[in-house]
Amino acid sequence: MKTNILLIAIGGLLGSVARYLSVVYFTKLVPGNFPFGTFVVNIVGCLVIGIVYGLSLRYVWFSTEWRLLLATGFCGGFTTFSAFALENIQLLQEANYGTFALYSVTSFALGLAAVFVGLSLTKIA
Repeated sequence: MKTNILLIAIGGLLGSVARYLSVVYFTKLVPGNFPFGTFVVNIVGCLVIGIVYGLSLRYVWFSTEWRLLLATGFCGGFTTFSAFALENIQLLQEANYGTFALYSVTSFALGLAAVFVGLSLTKIA
């Protein structure tokens, strides 16, 4: 258990730093109103988590530890959008269409609402 937490922590550290550097780089590369840096990070994170899970399902040498380091740790630190996308793909593959729709719509709507409420609460204080 301690080893798993350490692997996730190391991956998360690397993913968070990679996210910050990527967002700074792509925001400077493509300035404007569109949050291009975050957009690129989300898409790349989805690609990486897809590759990691695909390899872990296909090859025996791709251990649980590697998956924890790269998917849970790195991708989790890089972007949680990748985990959201993977979970939705898994729901679709399992033909859980109702759960997929509920999860997708409520995550988006309640996520926006929660940020709005959080911002509103800081204006009250």
